[in-house]
Amino acid sequence: MLDFIFITGQSGVGKTTLAKGLYRCYEGVYFEQNMVPEFVVPYDVDDVGIYEEQLCWDNMLLQAEFFHAKGLKNIVMLDFDDYRTRELPQLFKGYRFIILRLVSSDLEQIKSQIIHRHENEGGLFDLNAVERHSKRFLNRPLLPNEVKLDVAGMSKVDVLEAVEMIINNHKPLLEYDYQLADEQNYVSWVQSRNLY
Repeated sequence: MLDFIFITGQSGVGKTTLAKGLYRCYEGVYFEQNMVPEFVVPYDVDDVGIYEEQLCWDNMLLQAEFFHAKGLKNIVMLDFDDYRTRELPQLFKGYRFIILRLVSSDLEQIKSQIIHRHENEGGLFDLNAVERHSKRFLNRPLLPNEVKLDVAGMSKVDVLEAVEMIINNHKPLLEYDYQLADEQNYVSWVQSRNLY
């Protein structure tokens, strides 16, 4: 049993589908950034993107702390700004956690999924960023307690089964040396970070 299950990955790779499956399987908690309540940005804020992202991130961390303090396990969190992934080993050191990085070496599969999602559900849509983001997600070094899974050619069921096996065999590191990873290996929807 884990305290936290973090899911990261590029748009269209299947993070939400996986999270819902893990939530049902492990009977924990599941939440993503788009579940943060709506709020109004004050007029005097210099950088709206930074402000919005910081408020959402802080809210998610407070929710994680709240659910963990209530004794809940297998808390699944996702859809936070990828830039924040590099902070997870610092913030959750000493907890039993895993970072699941979903990637796809098949760019056409990702593009197809993004188009399908956009046409049926809306959401972010930037096909030009797919290749650029894919390279970062595929190639960046692993963080402590991070596992990378290439979902190219896999069905939703295949991905869920593979991740269940990974989680069930994962022996989380509780102690490790870690310095904050280079932000240039990460992407961010906040344009002023210049990581897009």
